[in-house]
Amino acid sequence: MASSLTQEEENYVRLSLLLTGVSPRAARALFDQEFAPSCLASSLKKEYNKLKDLQRKRVLNQSQWNLLFPRVPNVPDSKSFDVTLIILLLRNRTNLSPPHVGYDRLPSFNETSPTSDLARIKYYRNFLAHLDEGKIDNTDFTTAWDNVVDAISRLGGQQMKQECDNLKVKILDQSNKEIMLDIKSSYNEIKEMKESVESLKKANEVMTVEMKKLKLSYEDTVPWNIRGKYIFNHQE
Repeated sequence: MASSLTQEEENYVRLSLLLTGVSPRAARALFDQEFAPSCLASSLKKEYNKLKDLQRKRVLNQSQWNLLFPRVPNVPDSKSFDVTLIILLLRNRTNLSPPHVGYDRLPSFNETSPTSDLARIKYYRNFLAHLDEGKIDNTDFTTAWDNVVDAISRLGGQQMKQECDNLKVKILDQSNKEIMLDIKSSYNEIKEMKESVESLKKANEVMTVEMKKLKLSYEDTVPWNIRGKYIFNHQE
């Protein structure tokens, strides 16, 4: 039975399955190199104070914190970490060199470091999260697919590359329950990604407002001559 999806809808489904199914395992492959699964719990305990500070700054949310420090007798498991949490930990708690343009922009084509591949995956997950119609035209799909698959291949190896190739040609039959469950799962995760993006935006807005208030409070309470002396001393 042929799929009833249009080509643009099919592009959306394939890319969503790639980004929610294969790419998290590729990111996890790098994470497990930095945080060995056998001692993940002890590694996180050593970082407790610094991670707590990230939570206070709202970089880590409560659900992420619960995954890092679950209630006894449960222990943390990287298999439960999504790409957002994986990148957050690698970005803040390892010595990996960040991409030249940072984690929040698409790296150049010739930058192929592990962290730049994480940034590629992050970029296209955000791209997908901002699509409201569930459609991607062929040009955008080809560019996104090639970028993400190259990143997955470098991070996860040839076996994951083969999975990507299979997914690109796999028949998306609406009567196939397994496919539809995967698609439904991907839609739910995309919705969660949107909520996560909006939450980060709000947190940044609050922080910006608080910084402005702090600056105004400082200017209002410190005499101009002392304030000028403070600024002068700190410019030396």
